[in-house]
Order: sequence, then structure tokens, then C-alpha cells
Amino acid sequence: MKFTCSQQQLSRAINTVSKAVTARTTIPILKGILIKVTKDGILSLSASDLDLSIEKKINVHVEEEGSVVVLSKLFGDIIRKLPNENIVIEKIEENNINIKCSSSEFTIVGLSPDEFPNMGEIENNYRILLSKEIFKEMIKKTVFAASIDESKGIIVGALIEIEENSINMVALDGFRMAVAREKIINNEAKRIIVSAKILNEINKIISESEEGENIELILDNKKAVILLETTKIVLRLLDGEFIKYRDITPKEFKTNVVLNKTNFMESVERASLLAKEGKNNLIKLAILENNMIITSKSEEGNVKENIIISKDGENLEIGFNSKYLLDALKSINTEEIKIELNTSISPCLIKPIKGNEYEYLILPVRLTGN
Repeated sequence: MKFTCSQQQLSRAINTVSKAVTARTTIPILKGILIKVTKDGILSLSASDLDLSIEKKINVHVEEEGSVVVLSKLFGDIIRKLPNENIVIEKIEENNINIKCSSSEFTIVGLSPDEFPNMGEIENNYRILLSKEIFKEMIKKTVFAASIDESKGIIVGALIEIEENSINMVALDGFRMAVAREKIINNEAKRIIVSAKILNEINKIISESEEGENIELILDNKKAVILLETTKIVLRLLDGEFIKYRDITPKEFKTNVVLNKTNFMESVERASLLAKEGKNNLIKLAILENNMIITSKSEEGNVKENIIISKDGENLEIGFNSKYLLDALKSINTEEIKIELNTSISPCLIKPIKGNEYEYLILPVRLTGN
């Protein structure tokens, strides 16, 4: 095996596939990247942690085809530190690799490619074309609400629900729920559950990629494949029944508030600086006729914020974990939002004034004396 390629191109490709490398494995081959070159001038880099596999292809000058596995961290560190010039990589005796660039030369120990896991093929070709920007936005708007507690089972993942001409993404952790919806061209229903951690890695790959405007999503019952022009992502789906999220959302509300998202978010951020009461980041909202008073206190002091709102319905005092409010508000890209509430112990709903492109359900913190 011997090929020549640019340092920048190889470094970017390593950065992409290394997102599938885990340091927590006891299996040495899974700490590696499979390097494979063919006579037609294609270098493919592959990495896998068995739940997520990534393959990236780039054009190189090939003198001799072949394959080898290199340790991801060492190989990546070397390539990133080399100057922005052409690199010559050659497999020498056994699985050792020689790397030459300008005045630098490295020889590192590789592993046999025979033990590297196969990325696998999809059995059922259910295919759908999605806008990269839409998919990125949906991930941004939802996955932060998934549980990070592995013992919670299926809710460490996000539901991707494909319906006739629409796609929904849903994540929840028992204290809050995030739902994003987009219109697409489609006529076949499908539901899958994907680990929130994996969706975050996919979001990074899509964001860093300059390939095209769309991604292709291919599904079967156990795996999904995401295809860009030169990048292939294979991921294992979570097995189980997702919570019936539509049943969680209240159908009627006694208090409706319309307000500016930025003003609200900035006030909550300031109030959260002293939100230490009860160790749950508590802030209190007093919803009055045309204003909302936001307060919090701790042993270090207290804070009071006042913002203008438009209210329909009853006055209300309610407490929230400020982090949950801020997570939702930071993911919203509309300036005016609606907050719908019932009582001080009932969940509230944050949504757009018009349409249903997103909604956030947040459980309140019970206030002392309420």
C-alpha cells in the first residue's frame, strides 16, 4: 500500500471518521481507523464503535493498493501536526506504516485489517431525501432534552417519526419534552429511535461537511444509513417502544402569554446567576396583567427582573428549573413566542405564535407553600 494526498484533506477526513472511535473500549481494533486505497485513486477511511460507523472517501494518488488499521489518536495527532503539504503514506513490513511529509518521517505500528468490523448492509431500502439544514435544525431543537441516564432506557434516544409529507423529532427526559416538526415530500410512514449521543455526532459531521444540500436517509428495522456525497454513516437503532408523547401535552390552557424570546431569555440568564435555592436552579415567574416578574434568590443574594408581556387568562405564579427554560429558549430562532400554562404544578408549553414547527413542554418546580 502506497499513496500520496494533501495534509489538509487527510486531516479533515480523519476528523470526520474519528467521531465513531471510542476510548472506552477494551477491543484494540475499535480504537483504530481502517485505511484502504484502491487502484482507482480512492482512499477510504473507516471507524466504528459497533453502534456508530463512519466511512469517508477522498481522492488520492495511488501507487499501490492495500489496507491497514492505524490507532486513531496517534495517526490523527501526527497528520494534524504535519505541514500543509503532500503526505506519502506507505505500508512497510507486516502492518507498520511509514509517513513522510516535507522534512518529517514517522514509522508507526498498525493492525491487521482482517479483524476490523464490517459496516454492514441495509436489508430494507426505505429511502428518503432530507435537507441538511432542516435535519441539523431538528437535532438542535430536540436532542438536548433526551435523558443522559443510561438506566432510563429508550428515552436516551430521540424519536424520528416520518409521516405523510412531514417529519417529527421528539426527545424527553421525564422533566421536559422537545418536539420539532418539518414538512417533507414523503408518502410512507416510519418510526425509528436514535441515540441522542449519535445524533449529536451526526450533527457535527453534517455541519462540518460542504457536500451538497441534502442527505439521504436509508432505514431498516435495526440500522439506519445517512449518505452524503463522500461520507457514509451507519448507526444502530434503539430497540423499544417510545413514549406516546402526544398524550403528555395538555389540550387546554388557562393562561396564555406572548413575549419577546430574547428579552425573556436574557432575563432568565441573569436570574439564573442566583438560582441556587433547593439545588434545582429555581427561578420564579409571577405572570401579571401586562408584565412578568422573574425572581430568584440564594445565600449570596437575590435578583428581580421585569419584562413586558401580552397575557390572556389568569394571573399565575410558577417556578422552573432555569436550565430547562434556557435550553429550550436557546434552540428557538423565532423572536416572538407563546407560553401556555394552567396551574403552578402543571406543565407549561412553549411554542411559536403561529404554526407548529416546535414545542417545548417543561414541568414546573413546586414552590414552597403552593
